[in-house]
Amino acid sequence: MAESGRTPQARAVLQQCLRARLQVRPAEGDATAQWVEVQRGLVIYVCFFKGADQDLLPRMVNTLLNVKLSETENGKHVSILDLPGNILIIPQATLGGKVKGRNMQYHSNSGKEEGLELYSQFVTLCERELAANDKCAKAGVVVEHGTYGNRQVLKLDTNGPYTHLIEF
Repeated sequence: MAESGRTPQARAVLQQCLRARLQVRPAEGDATAQWVEVQRGLVIYVCFFKGADQDLLPRMVNTLLNVKLSETENGKHVSILDLPGNILIIPQATLGGKVKGRNMQYHSNSGKEEGLELYSQFVTLCERELAANDKCAKAGVVVEHGTYGNRQVLKLDTNGPYTHLIEF
Protein backbone atom coordinates (compact mmCIF):
# COMPACT_ATOMS: atom_id res chain seq x y z
CA MET A 1 0.00 0.00 0.00
CA ALA A 2 1.09 3.58 -0.54
CA GLU A 3 3.32 4.83 2.21
CA SER A 4 2.21 8.04 3.90
CA GLY A 5 3.58 11.12 2.19
CA ARG A 6 4.29 9.24 -1.05
CA THR A 7 2.23 9.87 -4.17
CA PRO A 8 0.21 6.76 -4.99
CA GLN A 9 0.84 4.88 -8.24
CA ALA A 10 -2.58 3.22 -8.27
CA ARG A 11 -5.88 3.27 -6.46
CA ALA A 12 -8.36 0.42 -6.09
CA VAL A 13 -11.84 0.29 -4.64
CA LEU A 14 -13.11 -3.11 -3.49
CA GLN A 15 -16.80 -3.85 -3.12
CA GLN A 16 -18.47 -7.11 -2.12
CA CYS A 17 -21.19 -8.24 -4.46
CA LEU A 18 -23.92 -10.83 -4.53
CA ARG A 19 -24.17 -10.28 -8.28
CA ALA A 20 -22.64 -7.80 -10.70
CA ARG A 21 -23.34 -7.25 -14.37
CA LEU A 22 -21.29 -4.91 -16.57
CA GLN A 23 -22.19 -3.79 -20.08
CA VAL A 24 -18.95 -3.87 -22.05
CA ARG A 25 -20.44 -3.01 -25.44
CA PRO A 26 -23.65 -1.04 -26.04
CA ALA A 27 -26.31 -2.14 -28.49
CA GLU A 28 -25.62 -0.89 -32.01
CA GLY A 29 -27.91 -1.33 -34.97
CA ASP A 30 -29.13 -4.94 -34.95
CA ALA A 31 -26.46 -6.05 -32.45
CA THR A 32 -27.57 -6.43 -28.85
CA ALA A 33 -25.55 -5.09 -25.94
CA GLN A 34 -22.75 -7.31 -24.63
CA TRP A 35 -22.52 -7.95 -20.87
CA VAL A 36 -20.18 -9.77 -18.50
CA GLU A 37 -21.53 -11.06 -15.21
CA VAL A 38 -20.32 -12.53 -11.93
CA GLN A 39 -22.17 -14.03 -9.03
CA ARG A 40 -21.04 -13.69 -5.41
CA GLY A 41 -17.60 -12.20 -5.09
CA LEU A 42 -15.72 -8.96 -5.42
CA VAL A 43 -15.85 -5.95 -7.72
CA ILE A 44 -12.46 -4.26 -8.12
CA TYR A 45 -12.38 -0.74 -9.57
CA VAL A 46 -8.82 0.21 -10.54
CA CYS A 47 -7.03 3.38 -11.67
CA PHE A 48 -3.33 3.84 -12.48
CA PHE A 49 -1.43 7.10 -12.04
CA LYS A 50 1.55 8.60 -13.83
CA GLY A 51 4.70 6.79 -12.72
CA ALA A 52 3.00 3.42 -12.24
CA ASP A 53 4.83 0.48 -13.79
CA GLN A 54 4.63 -3.31 -14.12
CA ASP A 55 6.62 -3.86 -10.91
CA LEU A 56 3.63 -2.61 -8.92
CA LEU A 57 1.19 -5.19 -10.30
CA PRO A 58 2.21 -8.37 -8.41
CA ARG A 59 2.00 -6.53 -5.07
CA MET A 60 -1.39 -5.06 -5.99
CA VAL A 61 -2.81 -8.43 -7.02
CA ASN A 62 -1.41 -10.15 -3.93
CA THR A 63 -2.89 -7.53 -1.61
CA LEU A 64 -6.29 -7.27 -3.28
CA LEU A 65 -6.86 -11.02 -3.58
CA ASN A 66 -5.61 -11.87 -0.09
CA VAL A 67 -7.03 -9.08 2.07
CA LYS A 68 -9.78 -10.46 4.33
CA LEU A 69 -12.80 -8.43 3.24
CA SER A 70 -15.18 -11.10 1.94
CA GLU A 71 -17.86 -12.18 4.38
CA THR A 72 -18.88 -15.83 4.72
CA GLU A 73 -22.41 -16.96 5.57
CA ASN A 74 -21.46 -17.12 9.25
CA GLY A 75 -20.02 -13.59 9.29
CA LYS A 76 -16.33 -14.49 9.22
CA HIS A 77 -14.09 -12.34 7.02
CA VAL A 78 -11.85 -14.20 4.55
CA SER A 79 -9.99 -13.37 1.36
CA ILE A 80 -11.74 -13.69 -1.99
CA LEU A 81 -9.44 -16.69 -2.65
CA ASP A 82 -10.59 -18.40 0.56
CA LEU A 83 -14.29 -17.64 0.05
CA PRO A 84 -13.87 -18.57 -2.94
CA GLY A 85 -15.57 -15.89 -5.01
CA ASN A 86 -15.76 -14.42 -8.48
CA ILE A 87 -14.07 -11.17 -9.48
CA LEU A 88 -15.24 -8.36 -11.75
CA ILE A 89 -12.50 -5.86 -12.61
CA ILE A 90 -13.56 -2.43 -13.83
CA PRO A 91 -11.19 0.26 -15.11
CA GLN A 92 -12.18 3.44 -13.28
CA ALA A 93 -10.22 6.52 -14.34
CA THR A 94 -12.45 8.75 -12.23
CA LEU A 95 -10.70 7.39 -9.11
CA GLY A 96 -7.81 9.66 -10.10
CA GLY A 97 -9.84 12.83 -10.19
CA LYS A 98 -9.12 15.94 -8.15
CA VAL A 99 -11.48 18.85 -7.61
CA LYS A 100 -10.28 22.16 -9.00
CA GLY A 101 -12.85 24.86 -8.44
CA ARG A 102 -16.12 23.32 -9.53
CA ASN A 103 -14.55 20.91 -12.02
CA MET A 104 -12.78 17.57 -11.88
CA GLN A 105 -9.31 17.15 -13.33
CA TYR A 106 -7.52 13.90 -14.13
CA HIS A 107 -3.98 15.14 -14.80
CA SER A 108 -2.37 12.61 -12.44
CA ASN A 109 -3.79 9.57 -14.29
CA SER A 110 -1.50 7.51 -16.47
CA GLY A 111 -1.71 8.05 -20.23
CA LYS A 112 -4.25 5.99 -22.17
CA GLU A 113 -1.70 3.56 -23.68
CA GLU A 114 0.18 3.06 -20.39
CA GLY A 115 -3.09 2.67 -18.49
CA LEU A 116 -4.40 0.11 -20.96
CA GLU A 117 -1.19 -1.93 -20.74
CA LEU A 118 -1.17 -1.88 -16.91
CA TYR A 119 -4.87 -2.73 -16.78
CA SER A 120 -4.47 -5.65 -19.20
CA GLN A 121 -1.54 -7.04 -17.22
CA PHE A 122 -3.44 -6.57 -13.95
CA VAL A 123 -6.39 -8.58 -15.31
CA THR A 124 -4.05 -11.34 -16.56
CA LEU A 125 -2.31 -11.60 -13.17
CA CYS A 126 -5.66 -11.86 -11.38
CA GLU A 127 -6.79 -14.60 -13.78
CA ARG A 128 -3.56 -16.54 -13.19
CA GLU A 129 -3.87 -16.26 -9.40
CA LEU A 130 -7.42 -17.61 -9.40
CA ALA A 131 -6.53 -20.40 -11.83
CA ALA A 132 -3.57 -21.43 -9.66
CA ASN A 133 -5.67 -21.53 -6.48
CA ASP A 134 -7.08 -25.04 -5.86
CA LYS A 135 -10.14 -23.82 -3.95
CA CYS A 136 -11.04 -21.34 -6.71
CA ALA A 137 -10.40 -23.85 -9.50
CA LYS A 138 -12.62 -26.48 -7.83
CA ALA A 139 -15.40 -23.94 -7.25
CA GLY A 140 -15.22 -22.74 -10.88
CA VAL A 141 -14.87 -19.08 -9.98
CA VAL A 142 -14.17 -16.63 -12.79
CA VAL A 143 -12.54 -13.29 -13.45
CA GLU A 144 -14.53 -10.99 -15.70
CA HIS A 145 -13.49 -7.51 -16.70
CA GLY A 146 -14.60 -4.32 -18.35
CA THR A 147 -13.10 -2.60 -21.36
CA TYR A 148 -10.52 0.11 -20.84
CA GLY A 149 -11.32 3.64 -21.94
CA ASN A 150 -15.03 3.12 -22.57
CA ARG A 151 -18.14 4.17 -20.71
CA GLN A 152 -19.85 1.12 -19.24
CA VAL A 153 -23.11 0.38 -17.43
CA LEU A 154 -22.89 -1.46 -14.10
CA LYS A 155 -25.72 -3.27 -12.34
CA LEU A 156 -24.71 -4.31 -8.84
CA ASP A 157 -26.38 -6.21 -6.01
CA THR A 158 -24.27 -5.80 -2.91
CA ASN A 159 -24.48 -7.11 0.62
CA GLY A 160 -23.30 -3.85 2.11
CA PRO A 161 -22.50 -1.14 1.42
CA TYR A 162 -19.13 -2.66 2.09
CA THR A 163 -16.58 -0.66 0.14
CA HIS A 164 -12.84 -0.19 0.72
CA LEU A 165 -10.29 2.15 -0.88
CA ILE A 166 -6.68 0.94 -1.11
CA GLU A 167 -3.80 2.98 -2.55
CA PHE A 168 -0.53 1.57 -3.83
